[in-house]
Amino acid sequence: MEKLLQKSLDMRQYSHAPHSHFKVGAALMTQDGTIFGGCNVESDVYGLTMCAERNAIFTAFAQGHRVFKALSVATINQGTPCGACRQIIAELCGNIPVYTIDTQGNQSCYMSYDLLPYHFTLTNPLSVQTITTHSPFI
Repeated sequence: MEKLLQKSLDMRQYSHAPHSHFKVGAALMTQDGTIFGGCNVESDVYGLTMCAERNAIFTAFAQGHRVFKALSVATINQGTPCGACRQIIAELCGNIPVYTIDTQGNQSCYMSYDLLPYHFTLTNPLSVQTITTHSPFI
């Protein structure tokens, strides 16, 4: 995992964060040990910004990879992935370890399904319990 963590730290240097100044690097390890890096790229139109995690995942997908072992995210403060990234990680990578590391080398590890329990899916919907309410408006 040391190579994975170091790659995410290295990827921070390529970040383009003129608005937030929050540089993020990510690294995704495939089942065969290949590591793909990504960095955040901000746009003046903030909705067009691409997070480092999604950047790495989409790059791996573009190269034909579909099975992943782990993801590492490097920030100045061990930040965890945003909600959109949590959805993509859970949906496209499955329940993999997500390591966070800061510039001082402090590390944590989370499982992706713990970061986003009950993630949205069309292919394997989770069963939802029906809740009966006694609303005066029904």
